[in-house]
Amino acid sequence: MANKKIKRDVSSRVYRAIGYVFMAFVVLISIAPLIWVFLSSFKTNNEILESAFTIPKTPSFVGYQIAFETANIPMRFLTSLLVATATTVISLIIYSMAAYVLARCKFRLRGAVFALLISSMLIPSNAMIQPIYSTVQALGLYDTKAGLILIYTGFSMSMCLFLMRSFFLSIPKELEEAAYIEGAGFYRTFFKIMLPISKPALASSAVMTFIGAWNELLYALLLTSKEVNRTLPLTMKYFTSMFSFNYTPMFAALVMCIVPTILVYVLLQNQIMESMVAGAMKG
Repeated sequence: MANKKIKRDVSSRVYRAIGYVFMAFVVLISIAPLIWVFLSSFKTNNEILESAFTIPKTPSFVGYQIAFETANIPMRFLTSLLVATATTVISLIIYSMAAYVLARCKFRLRGAVFALLISSMLIPSNAMIQPIYSTVQALGLYDTKAGLILIYTGFSMSMCLFLMRSFFLSIPKELEEAAYIEGAGFYRTFFKIMLPISKPALASSAVMTFIGAWNELLYALLLTSKEVNRTLPLTMKYFTSMFSFNYTPMFAALVMCIVPTILVYVLLQNQIMESMVAGAMKG
């Protein structure tokens, strides 16, 4: 018996060690490129060409200065922030109400309607280029921020509905029944009780929607032409075409592109985990 117990302990330790090694490897390959880009943004171009994996000898902000002067980073940053924030707010307002109705209200073909709405995630974005471009042109929204917001809001529909509907289904119906007994109506119950409870799902949807709108490149390039309406990810295309051998400003622009999304995720990661756990428990 003692030998079996020792073998089990050894086996569990070995499996645990293998798990830690695997997690460390995943973390390394995920974080190492970000750290490398961040450190390289403070190097000179000669230092990067000499040795890409060394620490900057004398950290310099020349790359950031060039990026600001040549690509108009501040205006594109504000444009991306406006488009991503507006998309996130509109998506949360519309899809939270739709998800609540799909989760709580019983009507014919409810499951079919939900399946139809979230099936859009199965359609490749490249396959929708022509119809989206024609629609935006017909609506007179070409080369406008409103056009980008409209398109990005549509793209976030399937993911937002899936997350928020799953969370609403995990909330006990007794809460709503108690609210109805106290005299609260449908709308008051939703806005005063259900929405505050569903903060984790709202946070998850907000993060995913914001990151998707912030990083989107294809439709930002297709549906805009004026500098004032172009978003920050297009800056990287500008640098790769104009400064293909000047890596310092390219890395500096890349850092400014990815830092906001990382900050948003870090600030709301607890709510995201709560939403995922609630959806998994319900499933």
